[in-house]
Amino acid sequence: MQTQSVKTVGASGQIPIGKEYAGRTVLIERIEERVWLIKTAQIIPDNERWVHEEPAKGRIDRAIAWAGENRPVKTDLEKLSAKIR
Repeated sequence: MQTQSVKTVGASGQIPIGKEYAGRTVLIERIEERVWLIKTAQIIPDNERWVHEEPAKGRIDRAIAWAGENRPVKTDLEKLSAKIR
């Protein structure tokens, strides 16, 4: 849904975009001179970024796909123990 509205930049440089966005993080992309794209965003902490990057992301995606295609089965602990030895 695309809508347009007219806002005035205040003396402090702020643009009111609505109370529903209060406290939200936004990305402001300068597309060209005097043209901005504003998008709501969620920031990923640095110590969690690895989950969203390769090779971890691909491995996690494959594991989720595998889990969706394979039903859980009960493990025979005695067989597993013998295999480990």
